[in-house]
Amino acid sequence: MKAYNWGILGTGNIAGKFTRALMLLDNAHLHAVGSRDKLKAEAFASEYGFRNSYGSYEELVADPGVEIVYISSPHSHHLEHTLLALQNGKHVICEKPMSLNAAEVEIMVAEARKNGLFLMEALWPPFQPSYLKAEEILRNGKMGKLLHMRGKFAFISSYDPEIRTYDIRLGGGALLDIGIYPIMDILRFMGEPASISAASVLSPTGADESTSAIFRFGDGRLAEAYCSFGNMGGISTEFNCEKGNLILTRGRDRSQHLIIEFPEDTDDRIFTPPAMGYQYEAMEVMSCLDRGLTESSVVPLSFTLTLARTLDAIRGITGIVYPGRDR
Repeated sequence: MKAYNWGILGTGNIAGKFTRALMLLDNAHLHAVGSRDKLKAEAFASEYGFRNSYGSYEELVADPGVEIVYISSPHSHHLEHTLLALQNGKHVICEKPMSLNAAEVEIMVAEARKNGLFLMEALWPPFQPSYLKAEEILRNGKMGKLLHMRGKFAFISSYDPEIRTYDIRLGGGALLDIGIYPIMDILRFMGEPASISAASVLSPTGADESTSAIFRFGDGRLAEAYCSFGNMGGISTEFNCEKGNLILTRGRDRSQHLIIEFPEDTDDRIFTPPAMGYQYEAMEVMSCLDRGLTESSVVPLSFTLTLARTLDAIRGITGIVYPGRDR
C-alpha cells in the first residue's frame, strides 16, 4: 500500500478534524500545512506533528513533497486555492461546497482534467457506515419503492455580521454551509428533480438564515430539504418507502443512527466511527490514486456539478446572491 504525503491548506476547525482522521491512516503522512499566518501554521504543525509549516499557500503547494492537498479555506476561496494546487501538480480534495456556483466548479473540473489530476468534493456522508447500510437496505428491496424524502440540518448560530456563517462575501448562509447535506441526499437517492420551489429567510447581510426547498420528480414523487441557523431542528434524513421508513440522524454525541421502521418493528442501529469518519474520504482519495483514477465513483465530478447547479437553481429562486461572483 503506497503512502501519500498530505498538505493541509488552512488551519480552521474543519482542518483539525480532517487531520485527526488522517492520523488514523498508516498510508497518510502529515507532510505540510499552510496558512496565511506563519504562526498559525507553526502552531498547527506542532499540535498535529506535520514535518513542515508555511506562512503562505503558495509555499505549501510549491513543496515538492506534497502529493495531495486538502482545501479547508472559506467557501469563497475554494476556486482560487483549488486552481493554485492543481496548477502546481497536486491532487485535491476540496471541502464542500466545491465553490460558490456551478460555473466556478466547471472551471475547477476542467483544470483537473487538463492536468490529469485527482479532484473530489469532500462530501462526508456517502462514506459513512450508517449511510452505506441505508443504501444497502434500499437496494435489497425489503423497504419497497422509495416514495418520499425529507432532510433537515438546523442549529442555532446567533446572528453576527462579522462571523463566516453570515458573511455573504465568504459564501456564508445556511444553504451552502449545511443545506448542501439534505440536498445531496435527495439527489443521490432520488436523482435530479423535474422542478424546484424554494424560499429563504435572508439575514441583513444577504446570507440566508433559513432555506426550504421542495423537489418534484417526473413520476410525481416529492422531496423536501430544510436548513437553518435559527432553530435546534437537528440533523436527519428520512426515507419514506412503500413498506417502511429509514431515518438517518446524528446524536448529540455525534454518533450515527440508522433507524429502520416497519409496521411491526423498529430497529435503531448506532455507529460510532473514530474521528467522526472523516478518514473514509481520505481513504477514497488514496485508493483512487492507487488505481490510477482521477475521480471517485462514490462522489464523481458529474455529481458535484449536478449538486452545484441545483444549489444555483435554489439561489435563483430565493434571491441569495454572492456579490461579484454571480453574473
